[in-house]
Amino acid sequence: MRTRSSARRPPPCSTTDWNGDCRSLGKVNRSVRSAAIFGLLAGLATVAVAEAVRPRGGSGLLLDWEDVRRRARSWLASSSAPPVDLASAEHQYRLMAAQLQGPLLKFVGAVPKAASLPEFTALDRAGWLDLNLDILRRVVDPILEKGRLPNSLVVEAGRAGLNHYVAFLLAFLGRRVLGQYDPQLLGTEPMSPDGLYLVETNVEEWGRKAELPGEDLRRWLILHEMTHAWQFAAHPWLKDYMESSMRLLLESATKAGPAAARVAAFAGVLPAQWRVMRQMQGTMSFVEGYSNLVMNELGSTTLASFDRLEEAYRARGRSRSVVEILIWRLTGLDLKLQQYQKGEAFAKAIYDAHGMDALNRAWNGADSMPNLDELADPERWYRRIAGVRN
Repeated sequence: MRTRSSARRPPPCSTTDWNGDCRSLGKVNRSVRSAAIFGLLAGLATVAVAEAVRPRGGSGLLLDWEDVRRRARSWLASSSAPPVDLASAEHQYRLMAAQLQGPLLKFVGAVPKAASLPEFTALDRAGWLDLNLDILRRVVDPILEKGRLPNSLVVEAGRAGLNHYVAFLLAFLGRRVLGQYDPQLLGTEPMSPDGLYLVETNVEEWGRKAELPGEDLRRWLILHEMTHAWQFAAHPWLKDYMESSMRLLLESATKAGPAAARVAAFAGVLPAQWRVMRQMQGTMSFVEGYSNLVMNELGSTTLASFDRLEEAYRARGRSRSVVEILIWRLTGLDLKLQQYQKGEAFAKAIYDAHGMDALNRAWNGADSMPNLDELADPERWYRRIAGVRN
């Protein structure tokens, strides 16, 4: 017969009567539960990360150009656009360019006998998008090909994000760009000819909103883009210089080998790249500023409505919405515009003080181009080029 023990058992732990043993037991239970939950979450996270980075077969580029095209076209199509007759516009462009070429070359200088300025092509927004996707691919594809990555969820997510960004930027610019010159930088054989373009959709839209005379507006824009074509046609070294500089800037990114080796190589040549980048920025600022000077100096003597055009152009830059201002700042476009404005101020200062012959000495070669410091101090550049000592 079993006898009942006379020792009293401790009462069960309750939430209303806490003794030391119960508190210790509660802490242990909570610790066990926390550890179990943490372990479960850690396990799930490990599985998720492993699945995200797990190779899914094959490799791919970090940009999907057709996805970029589709997204950008969708955004462009969602914005209103005036109807345009591209064939008729193109015919008018070419007639105007033929009339303006004589005064232009008389002002800036002749082109070599073997060289010529390309004819204009009229584009709508979709055509501008296709043109610039081709230009981007010429520059970016060599980098993408060297940097192929194994397909995984992480890579696919990164690709989608980059596609979205590039498409958005192209769509944003595609609603604003008025004209463009394509010198076929980094082109491959068979080489396509250089191209001169006006985006008739945007030209027509801006002309209507600002109530500008359409013919003078187009002549003014043609002067600007034709000046760019002259810069490259009359000075073959410019294209060679731009291409060699771009290749130097891109070569570390296209080096063969693992990613770590490419990063190390990039770090090793960064000082040289930085110098080349600054020199290119100075050159491009001058190239753009020079074209603005020409379009304004010639426009003021050949276009009856020049004052209206210039004021409308300045107002166009000042009348950006808050969203547009944010986009320009986030993408760095505002900094690029500021550099171009410095280039224009530089060209105007040298032209006013020393004349066109002095300004054109910048086209003697890459070493004659103003650097970023000289853009802010035009007389410093003039003293260097003219051999004037302080």
